[in-house]
Amino acid sequence: MFEMSELDSLKIENKRTERRSTSETGSKGERIAAEFLVRNGYRLVMSNFTVPIGRNNNGAQVKGEIDIVALDGETLCFIEVKTRRSDDFTGPLTSVDLHKQRVVTRSARMYRRLFAIGDMRYRFDVVTVIDDGQSEPRIEIFKNYWTEGKFKKRIWADGAY
Repeated sequence: MFEMSELDSLKIENKRTERRSTSETGSKGERIAAEFLVRNGYRLVMSNFTVPIGRNNNGAQVKGEIDIVALDGETLCFIEVKTRRSDDFTGPLTSVDLHKQRVVTRSARMYRRLFAIGDMRYRFDVVTVIDDGQSEPRIEIFKNYWTEGKFKKRIWADGAY
């Protein structure tokens, strides 16, 4: 029979194992995606670009990350990579919600500002990787999955939105 403290310890250890496993899946997916992009003519510029993008309601700094920055011809691509072991429950694309898009958009804005590349064409892509570890990973790219325009502040004019 286990005592409560032993059960709590087992729960905590199980959560750590899950996190590590999820992190490893994500890292492996990013490597697979990078190889896929290179095979398809992209030139990799940077991976895991992290930058402060503001503060939350408690005043704590919020950081944004872009998984891969690459060039597709003359277009700068900010690429979000989503990896799953299976798409039985839901596909990886469902994780690229409005919140994630907003964070990547703000991070990309800071990237363009830091490197003074305001006049270069750019887009936001998503690469999904489904890797069950037993067969060849399934990889898809969704070019121009969203645009920055959906996050621009709207101006009220004549009472109309």
